[in-house]
Amino acid sequence: MTGHRVLVADLRGETIRAITGSMVAYEGDMTFKNAGMGGGDGFKAAFKRKMTGESISLMEISGTGSVHLAVDAQHITLVNLQDDTMSVEASQLLALDGPLRTDVKFSGLRGATSGQGLFTTTVSGTGTIALLSSGGPLIALGVTQQTPLVADPDAFVAFHGQLNQSFVTDVTWRSAVGGGSGEAFSLRFDGHGVVYIQPEER
Repeated sequence: MTGHRVLVADLRGETIRAITGSMVAYEGDMTFKNAGMGGGDGFKAAFKRKMTGESISLMEISGTGSVHLAVDAQHITLVNLQDDTMSVEASQLLALDGPLRTDVKFSGLRGATSGQGLFTTTVSGTGTIALLSSGGPLIALGVTQQTPLVADPDAFVAFHGQLNQSFVTDVTWRSAVGGGSGEAFSLRFDGHGVVYIQPEER
């Protein structure tokens, strides 16, 4: 798979999964099948998505030829997983190849008083993930034990590695720059890994 704003996947009998509605063109003999809310990972994953509201609808694409995928001219970054797990904001996932599995993981409570739960899509296994970003290419930020990271949740796209994610609700910089409304909070990452952010807020 290659891409910048349009992902081109050359298939020779393989099957990939992509966000429903992302196909803009194809060449060759291709078939498209709805993989459902669970992304092809069965009823349990679909049920969890319905209960949590974490929305992802994937289609399976198979055959011989080339398929072109894009969403709103957003930038596309390819990330390779090798027996690893990546947590992804559902709206930023474009496509998957290989025997990758998707699921939903509870990320914690948004703030100490709201009691609102937040959930993240996880992608596990070995294969390639195509991620979307607005405003430019994804920015990869390294996190170590000595250098934790705090990120705007509207800029967060994905993370992988041995990271603990928590919520910071005492965020004074939001009011200082006039951003956000309601309860201000940010995402904090501690441990060792990589966090991917986009240069434009959702």
